[in-house]
Amino acid sequence: MPYDVVDRSEAAELARGNPHSFLHVGRSDIDLPPDTDPHDPSIYSRAREALDELIERGTLLRDDERSLYLYRQVMNGRTQTGLVGCVHIEDYEIDVIRKHEKTRPDKEDDRTRHVLTLNAHAEPVFLAYRGRPEIDELTASVVSTAPLYDFTAPDGVRHTVWKIQRTEPWLRGFAQIPHGYVADGHHRSASAWRAGKQRRAANSNHTGDEEYNWFLAVLFPADTLTIMPYHRLVRDLAGQTPEAVLHRLGQVGRISRGAPEPRCPGCFGVYLKGDWYHVALEES
Repeated sequence: MPYDVVDRSEAAELARGNPHSFLHVGRSDIDLPPDTDPHDPSIYSRAREALDELIERGTLLRDDERSLYLYRQVMNGRTQTGLVGCVHIEDYEIDVIRKHEKTRPDKEDDRTRHVLTLNAHAEPVFLAYRGRPEIDELTASVVSTAPLYDFTAPDGVRHTVWKIQRTEPWLRGFAQIPHGYVADGHHRSASAWRAGKQRRAANSNHTGDEEYNWFLAVLFPADTLTIMPYHRLVRDLAGQTPEAVLHRLGQVGRISRGAPEPRCPGCFGVYLKGDWYHVALEES
C-alpha cells in the first residue's frame, strides 16, 4: 500500500497487532509518538529499524539471484496482471519512463530521505505500457503454472504471484517496448532518481550497474487496466458565485452540461450548483 494512501491513524489501525505489516516501514510514524514531526530524523531511522526487523525475523527474504515475477490482482471480477522487476533511473531521466504529473519538492525530499536511509525502495512504482502479443503469450504460459503465493486480502482483492523461471524471453520482449508510463508513483520514481544520482555522485567508481541505479516497478499492459476517477473536493469558491466560477472556466475551455466522465484528453467534470458540467480545455 503506498505510504500516502492512508493517514497515520488509519495506518496504525491496519497494522495493529501485526508486527509483520509493512506499514511499520512505509508509515513508521505509527510506532512513534503521535506528535512526532513528519520529517523528524526518527521517522526514517525507525523505518530502517523496522525493515531490519522484518529481515531478521525471516518475514522478508532475499532472492539468491536476479529475478522477475508476475503479479495478478483480481478486484470486483476484473483482472490485471503485471511484471514485477526493476527499471533504470536513466530511463526515467531520458523520458523512456514518461510522466504526466508535476511533483512536490517536499514529498520528493521525504521519499528520497526514506530511500537513502533504508538503502531500499519500499514501494513499487506502477507503470503502464502498450501491450504486445508476445508478452501476452508469455503471461498466459506463466499463469497456467502453480503460483508462489495466492491469497485474498481482507478488502476482497485477490493477489497471486508467480516467479518467472526463464527471464530471457521477457527481457527480449520488453526491449521492444518504447515507453513506460507512470500510472501511480510520480514522487516515488522521482525520489528513486534523486537517490540514485546522490549515490552515483558519491561513488568515484560508478559503472551504472550498481543497485542504486534501479528501482522497483510493476508494469501492466494498459489495455487491461481499469482507470478509476480521481476526485477533488473544493470547499470554498473564494468569494465567487457559481456563475463566476463557470465564467472563468469558460475562459480556458469549452463548457457544456453533461455526465462527469471525461470524453477526451484534457477534459474533466465539475459538479457545481446541483449540476454536472463538462469542461474541455483549449489546446495550447
